[in-house]
Amino acid sequence: MNALVPIPVLLPLLGAGLTLVLVRRPRAQRAVSVAVLTAVVGLAAYLLWQVDRSGPLGVWVGGWDPPLGIALVADRLSTLMLLVSTTVALAVLVYSIGQGLTGDAHETPVSIYHPTFLVLVAGVSNAFLAGDLFNLFVSFEMLLFASYVLLTLGGTESRIRAGTIYVVVNLLSSMLFLTSIAAVYAATGTVNLARLSYALGVLSEPLALLLQLLLLTTFAIKAAVFPLGFWLPDSYPTAPAPVTAVFAGLLTKVGVYAILRTQTLLFPQRPLTELLLWAALVTMLVGILGAVAQSDLKRMLSFTLVSHIGYMIMGIGLATVGGISGAVFYVAHHITIQTALFLVLGLLERRAGSTSLVRLGGLARISPVIAVLYFVPAMNLAGIPPLSGFLGKIGLLSAGVAAGTPLAYALVGAGVVTSLLTLYTMGRAWALAFWRTPAQAHEMAMALIEHEQETTPQERRGPANISGQRWQPDALREAEAMAAARRGRAEEAGEDAFDEEDHETLHERELRGADTRLPRTMLGAAAALVAVSVAISVVAGPMFGLTGRAAADLSDPAVYVESVLPGATR
Repeated sequence: MNALVPIPVLLPLLGAGLTLVLVRRPRAQRAVSVAVLTAVVGLAAYLLWQVDRSGPLGVWVGGWDPPLGIALVADRLSTLMLLVSTTVALAVLVYSIGQGLTGDAHETPVSIYHPTFLVLVAGVSNAFLAGDLFNLFVSFEMLLFASYVLLTLGGTESRIRAGTIYVVVNLLSSMLFLTSIAAVYAATGTVNLARLSYALGVLSEPLALLLQLLLLTTFAIKAAVFPLGFWLPDSYPTAPAPVTAVFAGLLTKVGVYAILRTQTLLFPQRPLTELLLWAALVTMLVGILGAVAQSDLKRMLSFTLVSHIGYMIMGIGLATVGGISGAVFYVAHHITIQTALFLVLGLLERRAGSTSLVRLGGLARISPVIAVLYFVPAMNLAGIPPLSGFLGKIGLLSAGVAAGTPLAYALVGAGVVTSLLTLYTMGRAWALAFWRTPAQAHEMAMALIEHEQETTPQERRGPANISGQRWQPDALREAEAMAAARRGRAEEAGEDAFDEEDHETLHERELRGADTRLPRTMLGAAAALVAVSVAISVVAGPMFGLTGRAAADLSDPAVYVESVLPGATR
């Protein structure tokens, strides 16, 4: 049984090699990629069932005797993350295949995309199963190397610029991680997590605190915890839709997983709870305020991604079984929801030619399927009952109330405010992009152009363009006021503010100018992931039971240590 543990890493790597050999046979590449990820999803589900029934599984790769080999460990936490991440990756792969089959090869070049994507999946899987810090470092480098390639697909100026920021930040974090590993090894003589759980406990308080801060800083950069997540909103929106989706769903969660694993296993007596709780509070509020200020759907979702990382850090910082259970549940929920929303935005951009709230309008009538696919996960993200977003937040807020400290109560309040502001941003996006008429959207865009012509760049506080990417909130409010005043004057004169029919026709012509086809593969993959997000709500009870058992294991490091080094705890 233990021999199955490395397979979720080996299969994607073998698949990557095979798809590289099949570079001139795209159909074979697609078949190999889908078959590999389907097999990994099935194996992850089996491993989760097995470890939940019988306990953690540990294996030393290469036949080396402990503690010289590379340890891989499958417990409730790692196998749950493995199942959710590979399920999401499979949906994104199918979606991207649909995109490539319908003329978007310049967006996702098949010959490069498939092997790179499989290496990314292997890196994520290895990160969840890694039993030592150096193997975790290798995992990050695998997924980051793949992400560098995926982020710059197409080679456009905006992607290269965003990719440069992403690469520089992550190279710095990797250097910090390597420095942290060297410091840990120098202090303890090992990087194996099971052995470190004991070795770190005998170090002096200042040295142990320094090592903990080094690791926390490294993982906080990768998880986009404030103030170290400044790179994310500018990096993700420029990538192709499937790449943005898998980045948003998975990459930051690997950082959150690393924080959770090291905090509970390596530093259970030195949790730095106040630091984590303050970071969670500020991450929530700064992220969601950034989302409120956006006029582009991709950037808005990127800021909400940062904001909701705060919920997960809150659960870790509470350092209780209830808080950790809520954090694990919320990570699984958020991986699915965030990925689904970015896939839906890819459909929306394909249908309407833009993700700018300045330009979009009438999509509920023009494409009701996209409207439904957006609305369900958007309300889930906002925490509308009885969806999983609401249940996850209730679990975390209940743990905060149970903690009973002033800071915990402040976090509960911040969590409620963040949830309400998330609902506001999701509802505002719905009202502008889907509910208002195309004519109203066109009039607002014209008002923005007039506002740009009548003001200086300094008054606008930065450059602006009709795509809506860089419009500031004051410019949007001014444009809305101008459009309302124009309608009011027209009504007083007994005239129409605009010719509704002409503007509807204009908007329809603009949509026809974009690629309005919705391939069944892309639509089916997005719909399937939305359905998975709803299914999490349906099985929330058993899933909370699973995350509770995972949290209990994490609260007792001996469970993990025994699976890696049998007899070490006796």
